[in-house]
Amino acid sequence: MGGCRTFACVGLVLILTSLLPVWAGQKQVILKVGDEAPLFNANDHLGDLWQASKVLKSGQFLVVYFYPAAMTGGCTKQACAYRDSSESLAEQGIHVVGVSGDSVKGLKYFRDANGLTFPLLSDVNGCIARRFGVPIRDGGSIKRTVQGKEVTLDRSFTFARWTFIVDPSGKVIYKNTGVNAAQDTKTVLDFLKAHKAK
Repeated sequence: MGGCRTFACVGLVLILTSLLPVWAGQKQVILKVGDEAPLFNANDHLGDLWQASKVLKSGQFLVVYFYPAAMTGGCTKQACAYRDSSESLAEQGIHVVGVSGDSVKGLKYFRDANGLTFPLLSDVNGCIARRFGVPIRDGGSIKRTVQGKEVTLDRSFTFARWTFIVDPSGKVIYKNTGVNAAQDTKTVLDFLKAHKAK
């Protein structure tokens, strides 16, 4: 256990040059349901430090969803579905964070352009994704028009679309490695309602 700041993996960007989910020579993490979740810190879309420990201490369930790239089709559908279900998520005591390899600046464009209501976390070194065992490949850049201005969004890595739910005790209670972007929110809500009914 211990914090994982996105700026703590300095110098590792050049090490990942293949499609391997971890950097050379390091054993791949396999995080399973029932395992203790990694506690991590990261810069959000405003550049402020977001801390997983604070969410869990508040008694909320933490949904951590990894997605490939801000301002792309599937990722926008996924984020907007979470936005549109914000009331239902709050009623179930769920705190959502989206994690990608995008820069803080790119995440702010993404959040503002779509009126998103939850934190987006910048994992530019892939540190958080590796701790959750999420497959990683090379990043890239895209151009989009935001408020009438063309902007470039850069990402250091591209993550697989995986979703996790962590309960307030810090245990992983849900892991989905075959996420349907548009249905992710509904799947999460249905799971948690059934989980609480047990």
